[in-house]
This record gives sequence, C-alpha cells and structure tokens, in this order.
Amino acid sequence: MKIKCAIIDDEPLAAGLLESYTKKTQYLSLIGTYNNAIQAMKDLRENPVQLLFLDIQMPELSGIEFAKILPKDTKIIFTTAFPQYAVEGYKVNALDYMLKPISYDDFLKSTDKALEWFSIKLKQEVYSRDRFMLVKSDYKLLRVSLDDILYIEGLKDYVRFYLKNGEKVMSLMSMRRLEDYLPKPEFLRTHRSYIVHMTETPFVDRFRIVFGDVYIPISDNYKEDVQQFFDEHTLV
Repeated sequence: MKIKCAIIDDEPLAAGLLESYTKKTQYLSLIGTYNNAIQAMKDLRENPVQLLFLDIQMPELSGIEFAKILPKDTKIIFTTAFPQYAVEGYKVNALDYMLKPISYDDFLKSTDKALEWFSIKLKQEVYSRDRFMLVKSDYKLLRVSLDDILYIEGLKDYVRFYLKNGEKVMSLMSMRRLEDYLPKPEFLRTHRSYIVHMTETPFVDRFRIVFGDVYIPISDNYKEDVQQFFDEHTLV
C-alpha cells in the first residue's frame, strides 16, 4: 500500500532531509513540503493526506496547535529538536515522535509504525464491509462470517471461534492480532482470553457477559471500553 504524506517544517535543512527519506521509502507518497502550517492548511484541506511529518516549534501556528485542527483520520509523526514536547505530542494522539537530528533508521522505525497502523485500518474496513474473514484451520482456509460469531476464546497460540450454529473453529493466530483487525466497537476484548461480538450479547449478569451457560468475564484492563458500549446502548 501507498501512504499519502506531507512535511511541515520551517527549517529548510530538516525539511529537505525528511523529503529525501520519504522519496526512498517505497510505501510513502509525498504530496508536498511546507515551511509553515498556515501555508499547508489550504492545500491539505483540498488534498488531504494520511500521514503528516510535523515540526512542533514553528512561527504563527505551532505543530501542536495545528494538530488539534486536523481531521482525526490524519496521523501525525512529530519532528522536533526539543524532547520536552514529547508528552504534549502524545496528548494530541501522535503516532510517533522523532527527535532531531533524524537518521534514516529512526525515520523507518516511525514510518513502519504508520504502515502497520494503516494496514490494520484497511483490514478493519475490509472486514466491516465484506462481513467475513478467511481463517486457517487444519490446513484449510475457512470462511467465517462476522455475523455468525458470538465470541472468540484465546488458547495460548490458538483462538477458538464460537459460532451461532454451535460450530467451533480453531485457528493458529494471536488474540492481539485478531483484536486489531476486527471492527470496533462491534467486537471488543473483554478479557485476556476473550473477544466478544458486542451486538450479539444476550444479557449481562454482574458485569459478566452471558451466552447460555457460558459466563465471559470483563477484566479491569478492558472495562472502560466495554462500559462505554453498554452506556451507549442502555435505555435510561
């Protein structure tokens, strides 16, 4: 996949270095390089990018201020010579933070994170649109409809899909990877060992999700997202 990106940096040498890095990185497509956020604002509104390399200390409008008015879908990698801005950067949901002078190795580590993030997002969109996934089971690829899944149980290196028709499908994959790919909040992890199809939950008893005689726990690590889903769907 190709990631559309742009650079905003008021230091010509730093901007030029980043530009050279993007041009030799196969999965990046550079749309433009700008000296300040004001200059970039109009172009990026008309031709939005997926990824922005954004300096923090700039005249007129800082990178932090500019990040707050960008579309949520635009991911940011901050570039700066000042490490004290790292916390502020992550507060505006930056994907990563590169400290100048930036080596190509540092650049690749950050952009690899972006590539993984956009790859996962693409998978989520495909699964959500097509409503099925193909999983490996006993040397076969099986079609599993998202609408047929009740919940998924993690068993060390394997996962087991529990389907509406009573069928169980075992596959070698990690819960973390599966959690990343499944569309949220339709599917939420409720426990280290469980992912639940939230729109199929029949009822909740003492903050456990009940499917027949199976009680699926909700652990503290995942309670916030699950509670938010319940709150949004509870008639007060």
